[in-house]
Amino acid sequence: MTFLSNWFSRYFSDPQVIILAVLLVLGFGFVLLLGDMLVPVIAGLVIAYLLDGPVCWLRRRFMPRSVAVWVVFIAFMASVVVILIGLMPVLSRQVQGLIQVLPVVIGKGQELLMRLPESYPAVFTQNQVLQMINSIRVEITMAGQEFLSTSLTSVVSLFTLVIYLVLLPLLIFFFLKDKDAIIQWFADYLPENRRLAQDVWVEVDVQIANYVRGKFWEILIVWAATYIAFMVMGLNFAMLLAALVGISVVVPYVGATAVTVPVALVGFFQFGWTPEFAWVMAVYGIIQGLDGNVLVPLL
Repeated sequence: MTFLSNWFSRYFSDPQVIILAVLLVLGFGFVLLLGDMLVPVIAGLVIAYLLDGPVCWLRRRFMPRSVAVWVVFIAFMASVVVILIGLMPVLSRQVQGLIQVLPVVIGKGQELLMRLPESYPAVFTQNQVLQMINSIRVEITMAGQEFLSTSLTSVVSLFTLVIYLVLLPLLIFFFLKDKDAIIQWFADYLPENRRLAQDVWVEVDVQIANYVRGKFWEILIVWAATYIAFMVMGLNFAMLLAALVGISVVVPYVGATAVTVPVALVGFFQFGWTPEFAWVMAVYGIIQGLDGNVLVPLL
């Protein structure tokens, strides 16, 4: 009991520490309890936070904040339109093409599995292979049922998406435009003795900004490099696979490991056990190595 009392006195004797702890608990509790309801608000805050960097950069070039907000917001919306018009149709076509070739891939995979007892009789038996095939069929059936149930709710999802497409840009714009007023309104409800919380927020703000900017550029660079490499090698679904590789950098190690599976499957079923397949995997490994050992330290 004395140990707990001493620990509490050491770390929570300062009122500012208590204020910081209360703010953190209230913030996490608010997000956990109302996160589902406030998805567009939270998304708007995150995007506005990212766009505030360019706004501040323009302000340092003696541009009024109102003008800087309009310039950054218009550039952001133009980028979104370009992505929706130029990139999304390509990804959509490649997803549809992948779905169309899935039966062929599954059939070819089944043939390869059936040959295992002939090629490696000491390792695989006919019953083991049949059990593997049945397990794969069960997994595919369950995935199809889940996809069908998701498709049945697509109308509701589409309606929600339309609302977000209208609401989210408005939230982003007004969060940028009224940033100072929102911060002042929030500060009015905080205790006056909040210096520690302010110092912690300034440090966290700098670190988060550096991390987010670094991840943003890392995703773009890895995506572009992977797409160019796969396109040069003639790999099918190059844009879709490159997008997966780019997004996978958000979760280091785990993302790269997970995306290795679709890259290897597409390369194998397109090229088979050939030097082309080896080159695909080698280039993919080189990109991952350069990302982790060169690009990340630079960013």
